[in-house]
Amino acid sequence: MTGLILTGGGARAAYQVGVLKAVAKIRRDAAPWDRSNPFPVITGTSAGAINAAALASHCDDFDAAVAAVVDVWENFHADQVYRSDTIGVIRTGARWLTMMSLGWVIARWRRARLRSLLDNSPLEELLNKMVSVDRLRGVMESGHLQALAVTASSYSSGTHVTFYDSLKEFAPWNRSQRVAVRMPITVPHLLASAAIPFVFPAVPLDFDGVTEFFGDGSMRQSAPISPAVHLGARRILVVGAGRMHEPPGRRKVSGAYPNFAQIAGHALSNIFLDALAVDVERLQRINNTLALLPPEALANTSLRPIEVLVIAPSQRLDDIAAKHVNSLPTPIRALLRGVGVTGKGTDTRGAALASYLLFESAYTRELVALGVSDTMERRDEVTGFFGWERRAERRGPVPDSDFHTTELG
Repeated sequence: MTGLILTGGGARAAYQVGVLKAVAKIRRDAAPWDRSNPFPVITGTSAGAINAAALASHCDDFDAAVAAVVDVWENFHADQVYRSDTIGVIRTGARWLTMMSLGWVIARWRRARLRSLLDNSPLEELLNKMVSVDRLRGVMESGHLQALAVTASSYSSGTHVTFYDSLKEFAPWNRSQRVAVRMPITVPHLLASAAIPFVFPAVPLDFDGVTEFFGDGSMRQSAPISPAVHLGARRILVVGAGRMHEPPGRRKVSGAYPNFAQIAGHALSNIFLDALAVDVERLQRINNTLALLPPEALANTSLRPIEVLVIAPSQRLDDIAAKHVNSLPTPIRALLRGVGVTGKGTDTRGAALASYLLFESAYTRELVALGVSDTMERRDEVTGFFGWERRAERRGPVPDSDFHTTELG
């Protein structure tokens, strides 16, 4: 049982789409007769939850599902995710910054209840086009999917919640401040999971009979691999949204005091990126420990080795984002400039923050291409991980008339 884990990261999630595009290409080359969904268990967080749900709802035609998601990400514009017009920015971001500086005055205005830096109401329309939630039950019943899970974090109670849907009963996994709830996945669940803290507004969801407000699922997500394991996956492809390991040596840094955008970008990187590296290391330690056990001891424990393949960017996405800041709509650039995102010359301060908000095709296309390149560089690992090479050897050559393949656009 193979699981797919798509992590969070706002616009950085374009990278994982490139990885999926390459996986589909490798599968067509190695096992062209195989049209099944290679990921019976699909889990996602934040923007990864959106990609996960889009893929899951159309997984009865995996190649077409990947091609559709790629098309969205390669032709992105910021106004598909948040209001980027002058009036929209003034109503949210500009007022939010004013509240930060003149809150003692604005607090007297009872109507000034600001919820977020940006208004992401356009995202709901996009999700209704990308994700066919009504098809999820059908693809499960037809055997194409075992489970879909997305995560969100409750601002109301502080609980980290994994919402999952499946045909098969799974024992709920409840840990300290971390619970799982079985229910149909809807667009509001995806909006909640992708609600970047401070940037996008929290979303009300029913949780245990009470309405709670949820934000980005990457917050307080100490074990991002856990949901896929609990849902039956024993082999897992994890797609990251940031470099897992930095090259040796110190990066050249500025001696200037960090501005707000730098600190905010650092905080978001901590939320979105660090937990994955820690969880992968934890899983590797468990696998190493289990490998030392004799067969009789292993039979007496509920733990089982989990095969994991992690594909993460080979380049710093912050550096790529710095080249594309000026592709953002003018009102958004003006707003971000107010918190320290410059986008001028070699001044890359604040690029980390911009990397999460750059829903513009110039940036997302480069990330998709990087995802394809990184995955194709590891073609042998991917085919070995899925066993496609071995299956091709057993089946032997297939006449051209037996199948038809197409390249993803």
